[in-house]
Amino acid sequence: MRELRIVFMGTPDFAVGILDTIVKANHTIVGVVTAPDKPSGRGRKLNESAVKKYAMANGLPILQPTNLKSEAFLKDLKDLNANLQVVVAFRMLPKAVWQMPKLGTFNLHASLLPDYRGAAPINWAIINGETKTGVTTFLIDEKIDTGAIILQKETEIHADEDAGSLHDRLMVLGANAVLETLDRIANGNLGSKVQENTGDLKVAHKIHRDTCKIDWNLPMDDIYNMIRGLSPYPAAWSTLTDEGEPLDIKIYKVSKEKKAHDFKIGTLIVDKKELKVAVKNGFLNLLEIQLQGKRKMNVVDLLNGLNLSQNAKIG
Repeated sequence: MRELRIVFMGTPDFAVGILDTIVKANHTIVGVVTAPDKPSGRGRKLNESAVKKYAMANGLPILQPTNLKSEAFLKDLKDLNANLQVVVAFRMLPKAVWQMPKLGTFNLHASLLPDYRGAAPINWAIINGETKTGVTTFLIDEKIDTGAIILQKETEIHADEDAGSLHDRLMVLGANAVLETLDRIANGNLGSKVQENTGDLKVAHKIHRDTCKIDWNLPMDDIYNMIRGLSPYPAAWSTLTDEGEPLDIKIYKVSKEKKAHDFKIGTLIVDKKELKVAVKNGFLNLLEIQLQGKRKMNVVDLLNGLNLSQNAKIG
């Protein structure tokens, strides 16, 4: 069995769950590569990535390059003397980086490749109404998420599941996939296979603010899937207008009420305990929302302190 000397590359919480599993399995992590600290908030205080915080707490060497092609970074990376690199939710790597270790560089992606290549596979799988997804480990090559597949693990997407809960489940599934991949590599039994690019592949484009704006004219199920696919982050949004005053709101959770009606699409129906929007073939009951400049609230609590007129609308 080969001894693995691993450099781990990643940035967000999803990557932390994988890194923690590797550490607890007693694999040797010789270094961690993560994003540079970024200023955030009103005070522009430098914010450290989730992976950096974990690495510092566990005494792991850290590299935070701004340029992955710089000679200084490439030298520092080489000096770690790794024979394998594991990448989870990081950046596209230049060839000089991914081909450096003797045993190669593999990535964990939160979809069943080749579908949902790209930045937001968890969100798009739900937005598109998929009933299953999974994780894939694959060898990195020149393009994004196109390398030879090592292994895949599949899971069901529950009908009422949002991106937050699916994220957490895929992190656990992904950790198991990474451990199994490490065992294969250590035992010299990689068994990778080239990805097949047949048919119309579904993609997972980066999500922008415009992506998150709700079109209430869409079919009910499409809106429902969009809201849960963007919850809790970055969250679907719309504009509520009451007495001529527009107010952006984020919508985190809704329920479906399929029912014939004569209301105009986007009409808000309000009573003391319920706030719902008229859509095609029924209503979407708003359950958890956030008004601009306010905290997230359930709708019953919100309505206790919010007086909407009968002319209020959304869209």
